[in-house]
Amino acid sequence: MAVACSLMSAVAAQGTSDVAVPGGSFTMGTSESSVDVLMARFSSKRRELFASELPAHAVSVPAFFVDRTEVTNAAFKTFLDMHPEWSREQLTAERHNGDYLKTWVGGSYPAGESDRPVTFITWHAATAYCESAGKRLPTEAEWEFAAGRGLTAEFPWGEDAPDATKANWSGAKIGKPSPVGSFPPAHGLYDMAGNVWEFTSDAWKDSYLDTAKASSGRRVIRGGSFGGSPVNLRVRYRDSHPELGAGPHVGFRCARALAPR
Repeated sequence: MAVACSLMSAVAAQGTSDVAVPGGSFTMGTSESSVDVLMARFSSKRRELFASELPAHAVSVPAFFVDRTEVTNAAFKTFLDMHPEWSREQLTAERHNGDYLKTWVGGSYPAGESDRPVTFITWHAATAYCESAGKRLPTEAEWEFAAGRGLTAEFPWGEDAPDATKANWSGAKIGKPSPVGSFPPAHGLYDMAGNVWEFTSDAWKDSYLDTAKASSGRRVIRGGSFGGSPVNLRVRYRDSHPELGAGPHVGFRCARALAPR
């Protein structure tokens, strides 16, 4: 408990506070009747881009907290200092894809990148970080509700298409993660669209109707990234990523129940 409290204090000092999200019921996903409209709006001929969002369905989530920003390099280093078993040097080869924290040298992130979201991490490392702070990864339903607050708008900020003032995506031509909080927040949260994809706790299924066993070794990611197109930045857009697939475009933020820790 002392370790967890120390990390929570360090994270608070970094500015990674969390935001209360009131519980509620909302329509999660996309209706079949909306797909043609979305394909036209986003000039897409790929119907499969929207297939995983089907069908629209009613979901209720209890109140919870979610981190205001994506977890930063500085916050993750604090975690590693307390839990060196998760360092690149100590994490065994079978627990990552070879790229885990590949840009870090001597146990630290590249100079000048303390406030950028941590990337090149695995789903298990993200889970361990959140747990050490008395938190957890958000569920997919929590993530979608936090991003859109149950409204029908396509993006966290509303219906307007993304531009270079709203998010870090391919059209902004930044080409790498930005410092967290570089763009205006929506619903009190930063970078819920663009910057880096974010791991959730859910195992991947090809659609909400899929009754088969969840895809082994893949987790749902949300929000799009610096390399994403407008369609990827939509509140309801879903994708997946390997649990061990450390890469430059996937990070995370944590959540926790509304009850006191």
